[in-house]
Amino acid sequence: MLRLFVALTLPDDIRQQLAGLRHGLPGAKWVEPEALHLTLRFIGEVDGGVASDIDASLSQVRAPAFELAIGGLDCFEQAGRVHTLWAGVNPQPLLGHLRDKVESAIVRSGQPPERRKFKAHITLARFKAPADDRIGRYLERHHGFDAGPFTVEGFTLFRSHLLSGGAHYEALADYPLEGCAP
Repeated sequence: MLRLFVALTLPDDIRQQLAGLRHGLPGAKWVEPEALHLTLRFIGEVDGGVASDIDASLSQVRAPAFELAIGGLDCFEQAGRVHTLWAGVNPQPLLGHLRDKVESAIVRSGQPPERRKFKAHITLARFKAPADDRIGRYLERHHGFDAGPFTVEGFTLFRSHLLSGGAHYEALADYPLEGCAP
């Protein structure tokens, strides 16, 4: 079985700026800089034949390249407990347009539709233990963080390998956007 997701990769300079935030938050399990990405659609576990169908469908997606900028930090909570620190994305209608096209392609390949509302973000860290008021102080210190803009030239189908030290991502296929060289 293959555990798949579709994401935007980030340029090296953006990943390095985000990596500069990896301090001052005890208990955080930081995402390695090379693994930072913006997920467009988590697919989950599928067999090889289904993965081929997904690849074929994604290769038909047509959307224009666009500029994107990272803006702000925030966190996801569940039952009042912070579990994820993330960097946000400045509003960009073409990102939503691309995400909708990716979603349609995945559904056309036979996968069920995504039920969760899309929230464009880049996961920076996860927490097993409560982050208590430290997260509030961290967010205050990094208020106003921004990076970019950069040109989004394509998207990628990834395979996620879950390992004891964390996930490792393997790019399976890249799909260029219109206006960019294949």
